[in-house]
Amino acid sequence: MSQFDKESLKMSGRGSRKIPRSFKELTPTKAFNPATFFYEMVWKSFLTKRTGEHKTPNFPLLSNKELALTWIGHASFLIQFKDLNAMVDPNFANWLFWQKRVRKAGIKLEDVPPLDVIMITHAHFDHFHKGSLRKLPARMAIVPWGVGDLVKGLGFEKVVELEWWESYSQDDWKVTFTPSKHWGARVLHDDHRGFGGYILEHSGRRIYHAGDSAYFDGFQEIGKRLQPEIALLPIGAYFPDSFRRVHMGPDEAVQVFKDLKATWMIPMHYGSFKLSFEDMDEPPRWLRALGDEHGITDRIKLLEEGLPQVF
Repeated sequence: MSQFDKESLKMSGRGSRKIPRSFKELTPTKAFNPATFFYEMVWKSFLTKRTGEHKTPNFPLLSNKELALTWIGHASFLIQFKDLNAMVDPNFANWLFWQKRVRKAGIKLEDVPPLDVIMITHAHFDHFHKGSLRKLPARMAIVPWGVGDLVKGLGFEKVVELEWWESYSQDDWKVTFTPSKHWGARVLHDDHRGFGGYILEHSGRRIYHAGDSAYFDGFQEIGKRLQPEIALLPIGAYFPDSFRRVHMGPDEAVQVFKDLKATWMIPMHYGSFKLSFEDMDEPPRWLRALGDEHGITDRIKLLEEGLPQVF
């Protein structure tokens, strides 16, 4: 097992776990107290007017080699080829318990076209939303190890669980589950559940969704094994710095983009839910500055929710 496998397994918290003695121990960073959490991530969101709009679907007609990306918001994407429709981490919710969505989903759930497959990166509520999954027109789901039981009863005819580096193929498309540095528990006592990202290969194209992750040297390994053309990378939920144990900011996402040797970078995991203490508009603003600094502005595509981008 490589070093990054060991590091990520350690982050996943497998094995025995002590009963939490405080609110801090319910979080992976053990970095903040209840009052600060409530003010920064609940109260501020509650007072923020929900912005954005549901776009009227205008999905493009694609040629054999083209693909289209539609960012729904947060980590949710619709990936379309001429003969394949896939979604990753669909979440159309306006509320996640006490957390308010501050930007509307880019399209309405009922406007999603029939899906060949849905991929779930991990079981956290902002990535695995049962209400959305139950209503989407999809027959098949691909999930990490230990997550299959959560998908039961949601209407899927087929559920595939994958370990890191395992693949599933159907017709002429292929999905490979890749490592990340995060954790997979949905509640307190289910840290056996997996987490990671996906490489989707079809029609000679290769697109990567990183899921949630801190920076780690596993991205170099992903780039060596399965160099993607398009990389969907998280850039939010990084402040205070202790959050970087499980998330990354725009600076580290730029390094990931270089590690992967990808052609296009698509930022995600910002703007929809307030999951940390940085201002909601800081991640894309910082990323634009970094793009200028590193000379890669023309390779970064900041998508607008609900508007398909053809590659």
